[in-house]
Amino acid sequence: MKYNWQNPNWPHFVYNPLTAQDILYRYAQETSLLAGAINQLPEGSATDTLVDLMVLEALKTSEIEGELILAEDIRSSIRLQLKPPHTKASVTDSRAKGIADLMLDVRHSFCESLTKEKLFEWHTMVMADSNDLQIGCWRKDLEPMQIISGPIGREKVHYEAPPSGRLDSEMDAFLDWFNRTQPTQIKKELPGPIRASVAHLYFESIHPFTDGNGRIGRAIAEKALSQDIGSPVLFSLSNTIQSSRKDYYLKLHDNSGYSLEITDWIEFFVDVIYKSQLESKDQILFVLKKSHFWRKFEDSFNPRQEKAIQRILKEGPSGFKGGLSAQKYMTITGCSKATATRDLAGLLEMGCLYRLPGKGPNTRYDLEFG
Repeated sequence: MKYNWQNPNWPHFVYNPLTAQDILYRYAQETSLLAGAINQLPEGSATDTLVDLMVLEALKTSEIEGELILAEDIRSSIRLQLKPPHTKASVTDSRAKGIADLMLDVRHSFCESLTKEKLFEWHTMVMADSNDLQIGCWRKDLEPMQIISGPIGREKVHYEAPPSGRLDSEMDAFLDWFNRTQPTQIKKELPGPIRASVAHLYFESIHPFTDGNGRIGRAIAEKALSQDIGSPVLFSLSNTIQSSRKDYYLKLHDNSGYSLEITDWIEFFVDVIYKSQLESKDQILFVLKKSHFWRKFEDSFNPRQEKAIQRILKEGPSGFKGGLSAQKYMTITGCSKATATRDLAGLLEMGCLYRLPGKGPNTRYDLEFG
């Protein structure tokens, strides 16, 4: 097989930008709506939402690579770094601290040029707790870097990256392209989502590290999007990618072949970006509705009712599956059936619940946000 970097025209990718125009237009509209929605949140809720988005991105970018880290460890690490420097508490999971460091650094340094030193710094973060001897540097092994799947003896090679001897020149060219295409007040060569799409595929094609390329490649895409709008993005790319992980890898491999025609990849990744934006909007609007809900019904609930409502809200925008029944209320609060019936009737009378279709023992309720 031959790969894109072996094409004499590498790395001059070819694509038709017009195929993504409709999504790019909708993306631009949603960008301003997202910023407006986050500005409506109370200060504490806005901070919590931004932390939640960083935690989600950290979790999902790790899950895509098969690494499972506890959400609370990541959250604690992010919050510790947002506190004054004299805070003494610490997080014991170095992987959680490393990926949290990456999330925060990508946000804080988005407007800076991308450098080799910054990539080495990011690699050191994502490889925390790793025994790999090649951390914070380009890979040096002489054997080919291959993306392989399948059982031993029947392996399938999906892709082979440029040899290690080419990495200095390949990454110099990549960094030059990325920084040269960074939008300024005077020029903007590429729409942000298209630049992010090309940057991600370009970086993954070079595959400069022994491990951690996916996480850093997605961070680069986020940096490109943040530079486009002039502020850190308010969504999680990795959450959307994880939900279509198989398609993501298929598109990456299909667009890493000898041909440099990547219109198919551009369409796919721009759509991923737009879907990430919509998912984030749902989350932010949910937080906004939740904030209004608590203000409206402040001090109206007994401890059992408050516990049940907190449990429903924990499910987020997707809602409490199947609705809240008397039986579920009993399970959540530990109360008797008579108490559950009385509490639910009180919540219904207050106007903070409404009945879902169904009667008798099948009666279910959901929150009335108004």
